[in-house]
Amino acid sequence: QVQLVESGGGLVQAGGSLRLSCVASGRTFSSYAMGWFRQAPGKEREFVAAIGKRGASTYYADSVTGRFTISRDNAKNTVYLQMNSLQPEDTAVYYCAADVHTAVLFSTPSRYDYWGQGTQVTVSS
Repeated sequence: QVQLVESGGGLVQAGGSLRLSCVASGRTFSSYAMGWFRQAPGKEREFVAAIGKRGASTYYADSVTGRFTISRDNAKNTVYLQMNSLQPEDTAVYYCAADVHTAVLFSTPSRYDYWGQGTQVTVSS
């Protein structure tokens, strides 16, 4: 079992920045990959970024490449999502997720086994 708790969401103006955090507990954090997803009202959950268990490999959605950075601190059992140059279309509930079965980084939500409760990010124009 893995428990995930996100934090760091909020309201920010367009062009601003936020850093999301996700603290994990349960299984050894350094043994599994992590991902960030988001879901806007009326839309499906979409992939944002993923990171391998040691942090050496990362994978981003085209829509956030160059603006968002995923990282992890295995000593703190925490994965981060640094979001810069935020735009109104980035408004969504952001979720972190854990994939405890494979080392491959997936963008499909169904590949992830555990999910946090989400944190709201709102970007005003």
